Amino acid sequence: MRVLVTGGAGFIGSHLTDALIARSDEVTVVDNLTTGDEANLAGALAGGAVLDVVDIRDADALGAVFERARPELVFHLAAQADVRKSIEDPAFDASVNVIGTINVLEAARAVGVQRVVNTSTGGGIYGDVDVIPTPETVDPKPMGAYGQSKQCAEQYCAWAQRLHGLSTVSVRYGNVYGPRQNPAADAGVIAIFCGRALSGRPATIYGDGTQTRDYIYVADIVAANLLAAEHPDAHGSYNIGTEVESTVLDLVDALRECLPAGTAFTPELADARLGELQRSALDATRARTELGFAAEVSLADGMRRTYEAMAATHA
Repeated sequence: MRVLVTGGAGFIGSHLTDALIARSDEVTVVDNLTTGDEANLAGALAGGAVLDVVDIRDADALGAVFERARPELVFHLAAQADVRKSIEDPAFDASVNVIGTINVLEAARAVGVQRVVNTSTGGGIYGDVDVIPTPETVDPKPMGAYGQSKQCAEQYCAWAQRLHGLSTVSVRYGNVYGPRQNPAADAGVIAIFCGRALSGRPATIYGDGTQTRDYIYVADIVAANLLAAEHPDAHGSYNIGTEVESTVLDLVDALRECLPAGTAFTPELADARLGELQRSALDATRARTELGFAAEVSLADGMRRTYEAMAATHA
């Protein structure tokens, strides 16, 4: 199958690209390499993937890639995903996550793509809610501009299906972690903690550490994307999570189990940051019953895999 992956040089996108190459798909990656890294694609490029360095905000350049590649399936992962940056500059956030998504949908429609699997966010889109784990039936009330732009992008996907008959599915991720996540970025607390532990530097917990998230390992996210692409009746939005609330203090405990004996890891506390939620976990019942999805990697196992992968490159 001919597949195009936007954001395919990024943390999640590169793992998905590897999986597509492994099943012998013909893969085109679109990435502007702002946060993505061509090194993440070393194996995929050697296996036949093609990288086009294009920004999804550039409709003409993006359309030209689609015309050349003629994809049958699109995974749309390119995004501005930093919650703090989205609050500081919501117009920029929307230019990537809303206008960029519209450009992807229009390019897909023009070449007859069979399905677009759109990446969205779970915790970021729902905001502060009373029902946890949170099902898709809860009305989204995002606190960050990132969640707001992702909700808007989902609505444009639904619009493209209503008006043009373009098959679209949105997958709402929990907090994804795993190898290749950038420990120098402002998102991805597990990667940040692992990086700090490896370098012997102190880490920071914003708030008191009791805030919860639904942490899901990247291999489970890849599996969910493939299921959303392949299921003939998939439609609308699906939560992709573990249904488990884990605190930041739980992460600290899990990481300590991975460290060499005698290694100390004691984060410092700082004020909570604007726009961040106190609790979040996703009800994945719909994905489980309709797509056959179930997260398989526990936090302890995923933390170990992540730490060992980062340690191997840190040495």
